[in-house]
Amino acid sequence: MSIVLTHAYYLFEDKKEQKIMKPYAPLGLLYISSYLEKNNIKNDVFDATFYSYEEQLSFINQKQPKVVAIYTNLMTKLNVIKLVKELRENPAYGNPKIIIGGPDVTYNLKNYLNLGAHFLIIGEGEETTLELYNALVNKAPFDKISGIAYLENDEAVKTTARIKMKDLSELPLPNRSAIPVDKYLKTWKENHGKSSMTVSTQRGCPYTCKWCSTAVYGQSYRRRPANLVAQELKLLKEKYNPDTIWFVDDVFTVSHKWIKSFHEEVIKQKAIIPFECITRAERLNDEILQLLKEAGCYRIWIGAESGSQKIIDKMDRRVDVDVVKTAIQKTNNLGIETGTFIMVGYPGEDENDIKKTVTYLKDANPTHFTITVAYPIKGTSLYNEIEEKIIVKPDWNLSTDRDIDFKRTYCKSYYNYALKYVINDVNASKQKKQGNYFNAFKMKTKSILAQTGMKFLKQR
Repeated sequence: MSIVLTHAYYLFEDKKEQKIMKPYAPLGLLYISSYLEKNNIKNDVFDATFYSYEEQLSFINQKQPKVVAIYTNLMTKLNVIKLVKELRENPAYGNPKIIIGGPDVTYNLKNYLNLGAHFLIIGEGEETTLELYNALVNKAPFDKISGIAYLENDEAVKTTARIKMKDLSELPLPNRSAIPVDKYLKTWKENHGKSSMTVSTQRGCPYTCKWCSTAVYGQSYRRRPANLVAQELKLLKEKYNPDTIWFVDDVFTVSHKWIKSFHEEVIKQKAIIPFECITRAERLNDEILQLLKEAGCYRIWIGAESGSQKIIDKMDRRVDVDVVKTAIQKTNNLGIETGTFIMVGYPGEDENDIKKTVTYLKDANPTHFTITVAYPIKGTSLYNEIEEKIIVKPDWNLSTDRDIDFKRTYCKSYYNYALKYVINDVNASKQKKQGNYFNAFKMKTKSILAQTGMKFLKQR
């Protein structure tokens, strides 16, 4: 019996990412791989990031595994559909059992099972994959395995929910030796001057933001001991020597006690690597900011999503916009870069709210900001709220949740102009402050043109 762990993200098919070139390793699959190895289950990982669909199929054909476990999310769903159909329809691959897991699975069980998956893994994957694989090897019953779904008489059967792993210290380090780490480091170095790797210290998020999916790790907070995280950083430093680390945790500073321990451990173990993280404004204060800086933090992403308190409240963000603004300003003053996330087109948002967002970004002055048009992910509170207002819902097999549209204050095209308005107006202000008046003029002109488009589409 053998198992291949894989995903369906191919960097060189992603035109947008080819302009950004910031690929990160599939940590979830690598954790499952190392957990299986810890339990004496040999496995192969095919990290498709730097390879093609054809090379992936060739690998599976060569290995002839009895099980193929595939990770899926919004970005890779359509490629996963293509991969599963090929593996099911072409006997050249040995007719393996197909297992699918990931955040897109939880609320789309019947769709993925009808697609051809033999089993779905709901939630965390390590323990469930191990138990399911052993059941398949031994031809044992699997109906008592928690956290899976399968078809029985054309009906989706969902077993009892998997109890979340409480003690994350039991997790072995992700099996980075199974992937071409050098390709990630080289890609980052060549495109950004610095190499980067990812580290996970926690699972789950205790907050209730309506647009956010907690389909895998749940609304919880579990964390690896700080000394083990420092050990991992030291290992990465000695083995790969990355220039930077990206902590993939949802709220890095949720526990001030943990941050103090982390600060102590990375200094004691000489494990400091410059890093960036994401957190919430109210979980930062002067002491925590100083500790983060001393521990190597060079950039903090601080969420707000809007500059309008009305919209922040509708999102159930439970934070004051002025607290976010102050946190960004304090972080800037300490010499740490800042970033923030913005979305437009949230239910109930009007033009006045968008203008408040522009004002907020100018005042807060984050080093970086990203912006998108809000979209509803199935299973979130946002999706439940707008479900009856959906006006565009393409065929599941040909689309992702990003393609779903709902009745907003204005038409969808309006928000495409709103994106241009926010980006150009805020960046024009930045350029002006830096004395780059020609660039500021160009961006302000684009902002005015975008506002003209907004005005025209506002009437539709």
